Amino acid sequence: MYVFDLEGEKEFSPEKHVEKILQVVSGGDVTIACWEPGQKSPNHFHPDATEIYFCYQGGGKMKTEDGTVDVFPGAFIVHPPGELHEYINGQERTMLFRVRYGKDMTSHHV
Repeated sequence: MYVFDLEGEKEFSPEKHVEKILQVVSGGDVTIACWEPGQKSPNHFHPDATEIYFCYQGGGKMKTEDGTVDVFPGAFIVHPPGELHEYINGQERTMLFRVRYGKDMTSHHV
């Protein structure tokens, strides 16, 4: 069993969002991602991995080729392998909890 304190693990930077891998577990990892207002991820995909986000606090928009959805506290987003996606943070600090698993979790930027 692994137990994490997201409040204790949070770390923000004005330069870019901060991703901290908290644990590598059984072919995947669990991460906290912290975003300042207006920060965004590169448009990317993971050809051989599933990526799951849970919004702990804050929020923004998640864009895919199929459209854009709101991300808000309690939102749970699943990107299957190969799905192109980009996160754009909103107007407040945001913490996302992320789980990735699969053969290769490498991000491919577009």
